[in-house]
Amino acid sequence: MGDEPPILVEGLVKVFGATRALDGLDLRVDRGGVVAVLGPNGAGKTTLVRVLATLAVPSAGRALVAGFDVSKHPNQVRRRIGIAGQSATVDEYLTGRQNLVMIGQLCRLSRGQARARADELLEEFELTEAAGRTARTYSGGMRRKLDLAASLVIRPEVLFLDEPTTGLDPRARMAVWDRIRGLGASGTTLLLTTQYLDEADQLAHQIAVVDAGKVIAWGTPDQLKRQVGGAVVEVTLPAGADLGAAARLLGPITADEVAVDVRRRRVSIPATDEPGLVTRVVRTLDRGGVAVDDIGVRRPALDDVFMALTGHRAVSPEADAA
Repeated sequence: MGDEPPILVEGLVKVFGATRALDGLDLRVDRGGVVAVLGPNGAGKTTLVRVLATLAVPSAGRALVAGFDVSKHPNQVRRRIGIAGQSATVDEYLTGRQNLVMIGQLCRLSRGQARARADELLEEFELTEAAGRTARTYSGGMRRKLDLAASLVIRPEVLFLDEPTTGLDPRARMAVWDRIRGLGASGTTLLLTTQYLDEADQLAHQIAVVDAGKVIAWGTPDQLKRQVGGAVVEVTLPAGADLGAAARLLGPITADEVAVDVRRRRVSIPATDEPGLVTRVVRTLDRGGVAVDDIGVRRPALDDVFMALTGHRAVSPEADAA
């Protein structure tokens, strides 16, 4: 791989008829760890993965994976990557073990090597007891784990995961998250697309926000959150309470403007490092005769980042399908 990063994308364009799915996208992913690609539906996330995995030919620009150009040397790229798409692609009529052995042999392992690697992966993903059952009898979480195991048969340098936990229950999601963390810690470079902001927050060392075929923001989760402001002390008042009076009382506490949200019956001020700030807010309102329903410190979430950058809240795959 030399000095090239595992993933390097420069001015990438992909056109489908009149649609520019990728429109001059740039991205550099350094070795090891997990990079999440976030974006609304139609932003170009899946198209990016398909181009990087040599499943689609770019219209313009350059993309290198594991040091090889995806257009000029696709076979070299394929020998070094793994990919798990949005839906499990295992053969329903083969057993878990047979699926992994078949993929191993397709990757030019000997039958003995393929069997040994299959057994390793089945144990690693806690599928040994179900190894002799056909994949059609697996739960959604088990099928997803088998699909992820299949993408690791050749021990890839770079692994692409396209919305790897869509449709899974919380327990199955947690299990897949643990495997992703382990792979990142072991030195594999992972690029995953997701519409679950909590997933990106939990897993990613770096996040690329994509919209209209371009990367519009890049950084760690904390760096992106800081772009939309710091933590705030939020106070929720009872129905009918005087929000204006509460704002006037809190004015002297902060050097900034007191924010008032009439619909949610909230007033808020920026949080500072001042010891006992929340206690001071409560006492100030109490002395002024303003009752409080709830109070707390709220820190920016990735949803706030998504809203600020794209103009709308993120929609989970389940909500989008509803």
